[in-house]
Amino acid sequence: MFYKCDSCDGIFRPKHTFLTAEEEKEHYEKHNNDIYDERYQNFVSPIVNAVLQDFSPEAKGLDFGSGTGPVIAKMLTDKGFQVQNYDLFFANEPSLLNQKYDYVSCCEVMEHFHQPYKEFELLKSILLPKGKLYCKTEVFNNQKPFENWYYKDDFTHVFIYQPKTLEWIKEEFHFSNLIIKEKLLVFEN
Repeated sequence: MFYKCDSCDGIFRPKHTFLTAEEEKEHYEKHNNDIYDERYQNFVSPIVNAVLQDFSPEAKGLDFGSGTGPVIAKMLTDKGFQVQNYDLFFANEPSLLNQKYDYVSCCEVMEHFHQPYKEFELLKSILLPKGKLYCKTEVFNNQKPFENWYYKDDFTHVFIYQPKTLEWIKEEFHFSNLIIKEKLLVFEN
């Protein structure tokens, strides 16, 4: 069961259907996120390549929702970049959220936000001027009837974004620009 927000067109599960924190963590622990797996590296490469193109190694970054295998941080640190990892379940260091960053990566994480407004407010607040928020997710754009779309079948995917949702986020949080390249979303400060 899903609902749609009248303001932003975001599609969301009702809170009473959310997994518990323990169930959610257990689900993520089943993911095979081997940082040396070439397929996993290819999967995150749109974000990594965008950071490499947009920033120099001196820039300070945060991988928000780094998961059990922080492959983005590994790939960027291999290139001399400075990246911190934050994850609610696997790298929970709240002090990292009190710092400012040139860029923040958020790969296959935003669909898991239980409180998307609060999360985007946080992400915007930790970006430096001219900073960039790189997100990767599946955006629902009427590819199929929603009930047949595979991405909503993962019970940890509690908030689904549509193009109007992304534009709403850009405007609401005063991002200067939004770039959408397939599954890669770049919010510019």
